[in-house]
Amino acid sequence: MTQEEINSTNWSQSVAGVCVRDGKVLLARHTYGSGQGKLIIPGGYVKFGEIPEETLVREYLEETGVTVKAGKLLGIRFSARDWYAVFAAEYVAGEARSDGDENSEVVWMDVAEALQDETVPGLTKTMIECALKGDGFELTPYQTTKPGNYLYI
Repeated sequence: MTQEEINSTNWSQSVAGVCVRDGKVLLARHTYGSGQGKLIIPGGYVKFGEIPEETLVREYLEETGVTVKAGKLLGIRFSARDWYAVFAAEYVAGEARSDGDENSEVVWMDVAEALQDETVPGLTKTMIECALKGDGFELTPYQTTKPGNYLYI
């Protein structure tokens, strides 16, 4: 990672996505940190000036070679210093492949198998289950008719 990439990243905001296609979920085996060796849903940190949906699309493509579109917000986790949001990720195009850096493999795994696999962490399993239920919040793009940042208009 370059110094420019480090400086442009908002390390307190991150997103991930659950992409289910033909009964299989896309998972990446991470090579670092607390996720090392685990199969988790792809995602990453938001860059300054980027909205979470853009981050999801960028991170998926970088890490897996798959293009997705952000769907419903499935879950969000807050702490006093950061947040992590998980979207349904709708498959658009691409062949799954490892990025050779942040993950060692990217696989389409049968959903039932993923929910039983010991290398798939609990949070990933919970988000897969949320995606299967179809619950979540509709993604509502920010729109305003007035200049500036008006939260309620």
